[in-house]
Amino acid sequence: MTKTILITGAGSGFGKAAAIGMAQNGLTIIATTQVSSQVTPLREEAAKLGLRNVRVERLDLTDPYDIGQAQRWDFDVLWNNAGMGEAGPVWEIPVDLVRRNFEVNVFLPLELTQGVVRRWVSEGKKGKVVFTSSMGGLFTPANWGTYVSTKHALESIAEALQQELLAHGIKVQTINPGAYYTGYNETMADNPFRWLDDTKHVTKRADLRKSFDDFFATPEGRMDPQDMINRMIEIVPSDDGKFRNVVPKTIEDMLRQHQLQAWDRRI
Repeated sequence: MTKTILITGAGSGFGKAAAIGMAQNGLTIIATTQVSSQVTPLREEAAKLGLRNVRVERLDLTDPYDIGQAQRWDFDVLWNNAGMGEAGPVWEIPVDLVRRNFEVNVFLPLELTQGVVRRWVSEGKKGKVVFTSSMGGLFTPANWGTYVSTKHALESIAEALQQELLAHGIKVQTINPGAYYTGYNETMADNPFRWLDDTKHVTKRADLRKSFDDFFATPEGRMDPQDMINRMIEIVPSDDGKFRNVVPKTIEDMLRQHQLQAWDRRI
């Protein structure tokens, strides 16, 4: 039987590319977008590719009716891929932006997931939940603390869910991409400049911009996303695999070393 995979945040980036790739592999895809205007173009793109196994719907996680509708759809894998990011110094960022980032990246995906897995448990369905985390779910670089703290939270939620749902035959995984060049991180790096004010904040706009530009100029800040897309196409529908999936291997090695060094870090 062909698996059906529900993907949130499939209107662009990793979600869209992996949705098309998995559909080309014969899987049935429910590709959802947050923005209504992305629905028709994605439907048309799937039709041009001859992918009749792609169904495109709007799923705005901030709309409780959208969440309620999606929780009633029939699928085998829930891929919580949608998200957004706030960057900038955590000691100066407005707290309402931090709260909103947690709402979109943690609380709303959890609400969607709870409804789905409760139904699966009641039906005896052995499904799978995948969370798009980040390399930032495992370490915290300066000026990215708000966004990566949401991914740290997702890591804990996913680890708890894996243990809690094991007896019900429901599998849980995370995918932890490095800083691939999809536009997502670059857009996130622009976000602080809508609130950062040189007349009010100690952190200066020019200094923060330079720190972001310097990072994106490195090979680690501009990795080709196709490698990650290919791995997502393999990981998401699979019945087996690692709980945590960091890509590429060089980033996995860096994170392992970082976590070891954390034990000896001094103030």
